[in-house]
Amino acid sequence: MTERDSLVLNIELTLISIIQGVALYFLVESSRVPIVERHYAAWPYIAGGLVIILLFWSRSIIHGLTVIRWPLEFGHNFLYVALTLVECVAFTQVGNPKNWFALNSVYAALIWLLFVWDLRLIRRRAGEDRSPAGQQLYAVVQKDQLRNIRFLMPAALGFTLGATLLIHYFPGFFLERGGHWYPALFQLAAALAYLAHSLRFYERLKPLQDKVIA
Repeated sequence: MTERDSLVLNIELTLISIIQGVALYFLVESSRVPIVERHYAAWPYIAGGLVIILLFWSRSIIHGLTVIRWPLEFGHNFLYVALTLVECVAFTQVGNPKNWFALNSVYAALIWLLFVWDLRLIRRRAGEDRSPAGQQLYAVVQKDQLRNIRFLMPAALGFTLGATLLIHYFPGFFLERGGHWYPALFQLAAALAYLAHSLRFYERLKPLQDKVIA
């Protein structure tokens, strides 16, 4: 890795840490009263928000260590900032299920766009590194990227949109009788499963990255 590559990577990692620190601040501010006063209806959303932060941070770190090199990709970083804006606003709505899922729909759409945007970065890196180890690494990364673009992100967007519409049209069940817990707990479980998948994905990448560096 060249000095310019290291500079760009340091910028990327610093940006990720700062914006997710800001997101955590908004989640903490919105969580204090529901946790202290035991407003249990908000707890699945608070837990879901925490997992979303962990997902954003871990996936971004993995992406940065694998793909980010010189030159600095402004569009990619601008999307990070836009995502954090939506993320922070969503975290202020832990007590409002309809707004929570509506904002999570916007967040999922932007994440989907980010995966599409970054696919060309992965293909660029694959074209630059023609070594067998590099080709193997970027083949695995691209396969995971395409899985997210074709299946996981459309499913996430469809779920949050569906939850928003259900709460809007059937408020009696979802708001008055607490039915919003079902999509909230499902979202939390899905986010935890995706976090576990991301950690396994990183474990799979580590030996390939070691070969590329060597």
